[in-house]
Parts: sequence; C-alpha cells; structure tokens
Amino acid sequence: MSLVLASGILSALFLNDTIVLMLTPVVIHLARALGVAPLPYLLALALSANVGSVATVTGNPQNLIVSVAGGIEYGAFAAALAPVALVGLALVIAVMAVGHRRQVTGAVFARAAPEPQSVASGRLWALSATALAMLVSFILGAHVAVAAFAAGVLSLLLVGSSGSALLRRIDWSLLVLFAGLFVVVGAVRETGAAAIAFEALGAWLTAGAVPLALVAAVASNLLSNVPAVLLLLPPIMVGGGSTDDLLVLAMASTLAGNLTLVGSIANLIVAESARRHGVEVGFWAYARVGVPVTLLPLTFGVWWVSR
Repeated sequence: MSLVLASGILSALFLNDTIVLMLTPVVIHLARALGVAPLPYLLALALSANVGSVATVTGNPQNLIVSVAGGIEYGAFAAALAPVALVGLALVIAVMAVGHRRQVTGAVFARAAPEPQSVASGRLWALSATALAMLVSFILGAHVAVAAFAAGVLSLLLVGSSGSALLRRIDWSLLVLFAGLFVVVGAVRETGAAAIAFEALGAWLTAGAVPLALVAAVASNLLSNVPAVLLLLPPIMVGGGSTDDLLVLAMASTLAGNLTLVGSIANLIVAESARRHGVEVGFWAYARVGVPVTLLPLTFGVWWVSR
C-alpha cells in the first residue's frame, strides 16, 4: 500500500517515467534485502505510476500534450482527473492484494530492512524547495516546460560538481526509444495510414466519452500511449472536440497503458531496468493484474468525466 501511494503521488507531481526510473532499482534492492520476491512490488510500482500520473498535467507526456493543445490549465486538469487517480490507486491496492495476496499481504520478511543512508541535509532541503517552487509555479499558471527547465537547471547548480556525474548517468537507450516512437508516428502520418484510420474512426472520436475511450485504449496498446495521443489529437481538435473529450483522451490513453506490458513507456522502463538487475517482468504476469487495473479505473473515469 505504501509503495502504491508513494509511486502514485510522486508520479502525479514529477512525471511517471522519471519516478519508475528512479524507484525500480530501489524496489529491487529493498525486496532482496527483506528476502521477498521483487516481482509483485515491481508490478505495483508500474501500475500505480501510470494511474497516479492521470491526476495532473505533469504526470506524463500525453497529459502535457493534451493540456497545451486544449489550453487546459494545471488546476482545472487536476480538479477533473485527480479523483480518477485516487480511485484508481485504491483499485490497484485491491487488485494486487487479491492477485498476489500471498506475497504482498501479511508477508513475513526474512530479514530486517536496511538502515537508511545519511544525506546532506542542507542540499536536500534546497532541492526540495526547488521542487516545491516548481509545483507552485505550475498551479499559478506558469508555462510548464519553462518552469520545469528552470527547476532542472537550478537543481544541477545546487548539486555542484555532482551535476556532471548525474548527466553522465542519463539513460540514452531510453531517449533513443522515445525518438524511435516519434519516427514511427511521423512515418504513419506521412504515408497516409493515419488519415485512412481517422476516416474510418472519425465519428468515434467525437461521438462521446465511451467510443473515444475505446479508440484511445486500443491505439495506446498498439502504438504506446504518447504516439497514440499525437495521432488522435489533431482529428479531435479539427472535429471540434470539447474539453471533456480532451480529458477523456488523456485519461484513457494513460490508464490503457496498464493493459499490457508494452502499453506505456513507464512499463517498459520498469521491465528493462528490472532485467538489468536479474528480474524478469513477463508479459502474462503483467497482464494478469494489468487488465483489471485498466478496465475498472477506466470505467469509473469515463463515468466521472461525462457525468
């Protein structure tokens, strides 16, 4: 429960891909130190990061894309979708408790938890204040990209000589993966395949919350959710899509990322990082909990936005 809430809340504030990239090695280390199987906790991490990211503009890239395109402010976006994220996190806890009840409920740890390492308190407070200032600027209506970039630059200055070491630890393979996805999206658009699909599905994109959510969910699992939003957003805007339509697109594409292991970049980050640490996150092991964690919150979310 603590992991789900921490992952969900942090993902809403600081981008789910970043949170899973940071927490996956930590979860594996702690699970091994405590003598428990890491897989259920990795699944909970990925699922809750996706669900929690529904809540805000900065929760994931597709939310930001939709917000900028539709002119939806940070506060309005959070007011509309934060309740969906909260209900979704509760459902993640319930599904994990049922699907992996022997491992995650009433577990008896084989060993004591490791002692936390000390950190430089002054630097930690300064970085925390920077993050808080960034979040406040979001709420006050600052340009999200500019505020985030400014906070990133200030953070690098605050860590001093450690900044260059942090830059060297950038996951370039992940950036290549993102770039490849955008190349695929561009190719689909330029070849006319997207136009053919939109002509066939055009009526669905503006026919209400349920059809739009279904199209977004399917497209997100075929292309991953960020490319799917990039392809679906233009015809929705041209067709006169409302703010509710855009909110459904953001919500459905995000929650649909939990359906399969390839549904979102956050899932792939968890799987790849876990593989590097000798833990396999299998497609069917993920789908076993991913399917209910997708369908239940998505059903609630569609009702909530269109009520």
